Amino acid sequence: MAKNKRKVEVVVLSDIHLGTIGCRADELLKYLNSIQPKKLILNGDIVDIWQFKKRYWPKSHMRIIKHITSLLSKGVPVYYVTGNHDELLRKFEGFTLGKLQIVNKLILNLNGKKAWVFHGDVFDVTMQYAKWLTKLGSIGYDLLIMINSMVNYFANLMGREKVSLSRKIKNSVKSAVKYINNFEQTAAEIAIDKGYDYVVCGHIHYPEYKEITSKNGSTMYLNSGDWIESLSALEYHKGEWSIYEYHKDQNAKVMELDLESYQLDDSNKIFKELLVEFTSGEKTAAS
Repeated sequence: MAKNKRKVEVVVLSDIHLGTIGCRADELLKYLNSIQPKKLILNGDIVDIWQFKKRYWPKSHMRIIKHITSLLSKGVPVYYVTGNHDELLRKFEGFTLGKLQIVNKLILNLNGKKAWVFHGDVFDVTMQYAKWLTKLGSIGYDLLIMINSMVNYFANLMGREKVSLSRKIKNSVKSAVKYINNFEQTAAEIAIDKGYDYVVCGHIHYPEYKEITSKNGSTMYLNSGDWIESLSALEYHKGEWSIYEYHKDQNAKVMELDLESYQLDDSNKIFKELLVEFTSGEKTAAS
């Protein structure tokens, strides 16, 4: 474990997609072990309940859950903001267990400024009117990640740089670029109308930090990216926001972890049973 952890006031993670092959849990664990956050915000699509039926849940994914629970035990507030891939948790909005809270959106007061935090799938038309199409796209994306992993494996053997197939597709398809731009503009305009200084989203797997202006004013738009390809997060410290990128963090990349400190057997079984409860639809939120 890292002895000298980097102190951060607020960390925002989104689109981890635990339970899928594309999830980069090992890299995320190294990042989490390199920091000491005062507050952790999980901004949606943390556990991919849509695809949990695969029963794919390796130890590396469980270690992420264990690390988050260890933060809770140390008194670190953790806000789980629900997303579309974990939307079944939305009926548990307001649920509190110690320092853990499940919410659909969050307002943060940061040095006299307000940050509006939510996942962002509310702006996705396919989510509202053709959810089956979105789920089909999710399966296709997972398959693309598998193919990408194979391509990068052989690229590494040949001494070539890794490539991101989905990012190349996003950057080359005009409709995808337009979707991202519309998403950012829509989120920002609503934030401006509501008087928020920052709007913090996830969902589109595209890390960003920029000022967006409308006829009614301006706001800072932030997106935490994902832990499938971008391996990024948002950090707030000493009055400033920044985008964290794992690929640029040499300290985290070379970190050696004490994996034996993560006791998995019993908690792994309990967590799987808990997810079955969530996905069964039999449990209802307390009124």
